[in-house]
Amino acid sequence: MADKRVCIIGCGINGLVTGAVFARLGHRVRLVDKDETLLSDISRGQMPSHEPGLASLVLSGIRTRRIHLSPDTEESVGPSDYVFLAVRMTSRKSQNPNFKYLKEAAAEVAACELDGKTLVLRETSKPGATEEVLGRTIEKSSGQKPTRDFALAANPAFFSRGRAVEDALAPDMVIIGSNSRKGAADVMSLYDGIKAPKMITDIKTAETIKLVRSCLQATDISIANEIADLCESIGVDAVEVMEAATAGYSRIAKPGLGFGGTRLPDDLAAVASTQESFGLKGEMLRSVGKVNASRSNKAIEFLSKELGDLRGKRIALLGLSYKAGLDDVTNSVAFPIAVELLARGARVIGYDPLAKSSFIKILPGISYASSMQEALLEADACIIQTEEEEFSKINKRDLELMNNKLIVDGRRVTSPTKLIRLGASYRAIGLGRERTSDAR
Repeated sequence: MADKRVCIIGCGINGLVTGAVFARLGHRVRLVDKDETLLSDISRGQMPSHEPGLASLVLSGIRTRRIHLSPDTEESVGPSDYVFLAVRMTSRKSQNPNFKYLKEAAAEVAACELDGKTLVLRETSKPGATEEVLGRTIEKSSGQKPTRDFALAANPAFFSRGRAVEDALAPDMVIIGSNSRKGAADVMSLYDGIKAPKMITDIKTAETIKLVRSCLQATDISIANEIADLCESIGVDAVEVMEAATAGYSRIAKPGLGFGGTRLPDDLAAVASTQESFGLKGEMLRSVGKVNASRSNKAIEFLSKELGDLRGKRIALLGLSYKAGLDDVTNSVAFPIAVELLARGARVIGYDPLAKSSFIKILPGISYASSMQEALLEADACIIQTEEEEFSKINKRDLELMNNKLIVDGRRVTSPTKLIRLGASYRAIGLGRERTSDAR
């Protein structure tokens, strides 16, 4: 039944998407964050980072009065039946579990009367965080105990940046882990109206499922990239090979320059930390991280093979975010590529339709263009680093802007046949053979 009262603490993308979707489903949502400037921005439709469709969904909830923004935890927890904690739980620098903000939020929640409420951990970091950090912090701070005074649950999010709203409205699955069957069923009822497989389990199982899912996805990507190296050596196209070899699989990874962002690196780090706590080496997943970290070198290898010494060469770097359609540059592959190019004496001109201002903050030492054409002007080569649609449409007029029509497609978004026909030299991850205008 709709119109349930939900409090969500933390107005990052996870909290905002979760709150906006609950409001869309007919619930009354209180979004809480201590940053009043952030709340003011959100009220005007300015989200903390770009996520397609999120601003309109949040503003719709505000207009219909199903979303209320507040910096006051006690005021928001009081009338709510469900309290979701969506605060970050990893260090942005080390990616190791960091429960500082969760403990602070839990202590504030503990100051409230929790009789009969269900507390739900929405962020995931490490199996055990829900009970051992959230539950124990509240018990230690207030004497209120899980099961006796309130229910605890874990409800990991399974959406990806760049399509978070779409994924949240039509998820692959909804998983609720709880120490209370009734509490789990109550939380699951919030998703009435969402068509997806739904599973109720214990808390640690739910937490582990989320991390293992990320590990499988990350492993798929790294395996695809190792296969791409093999295919290049053999002289065949890795995309063609992978599509045929994985026919019937539900997930097919495409070779490229590797993954970035926070979700996969953070979840891999959380699993590694958990393995260490049990005395396990976890060599395979560590190798996944190593394979991924090495991928940015492929773009540099292609350039060096075609251009030789890169000193003084003008290189257009198209795509600065970690993923197309975002302004988030966290762990973006563009960063190590740009740093290595600078180290080799190249001149780097970066372009991204959304992430320019974010990238300038982490790497002010390169030049920035306001359009793809400006970046390509007099370039000796171009590296495509994200799957932006406009990059897939490079045409003859764009190529004519370049001094040397060398395209390194790090994401396989362009048509080799088309670009070669237009006179370009074309290199791509896992293509298997050099593609140039002289070798058709």
